[in-house]
Order: sequence, then structure tokens, then C-alpha cells
Amino acid sequence: MYKEDDDVYSKPVRAGKRTYFFDVKSTRGGKDFYLTITESKRRTNPDGTFAYDKHKIFLYKEDFEKFRDALGEVVEYIKDNCFHGEIPQRSEDDRYSDVDFDEL
Repeated sequence: MYKEDDDVYSKPVRAGKRTYFFDVKSTRGGKDFYLTITESKRRTNPDGTFAYDKHKIFLYKEDFEKFRDALGEVVEYIKDNCFHGEIPQRSEDDRYSDVDFDEL
């Protein structure tokens, strides 16, 4: 039995300064489950400390298939119509660096 808002499973996806979290959570009573998708983006405060901006989507079981189908359709559209068949991958040279040149 899961506790209220219990985290059941989590899958992080790191992408430069952003991390996406796909979290399965249980509802009250642990009888149902839902998915949260969180985008977490690191930013630097003026004093040099770090903070994270987070945006969250709640996705419920009755919407899983519609969401999956729409996401797949949009990705295919982008591949076929924007990148002519293949989404370009970032090379090592294109990756964001967290180097703060003021600290060097």
C-alpha cells in the first residue's frame, strides 16, 4: 500500500541546464496513480548562488494515451517538416558549459 502522494517511480532526463523528471505518484489511499512531468532549470542568482525554476504538469490515467499519441504526432511532424526526417543531435561542442568566466 502506498502513502498519500507517495513517489512510486522516478525517471530523470538531464538536458543541459534543464532536467526533466517523470514521476509516478499514488493518490490518497494508494488506489490510483498519476504522472507528473517536471521541468527543472538551474539559474544563477546575482549573488552567485543557484536556484531552480520548476514547472510541473499533472497527467492522469484517462489522458495517458491521448498525451502519448499527441506527443508522438508532434515529434514526427517536427522530424518530417522541420528537420527533413531526422532531429539533429547536439554534439559535444554544442553542449552548454556551466563555466563562470568571472570566477577564472
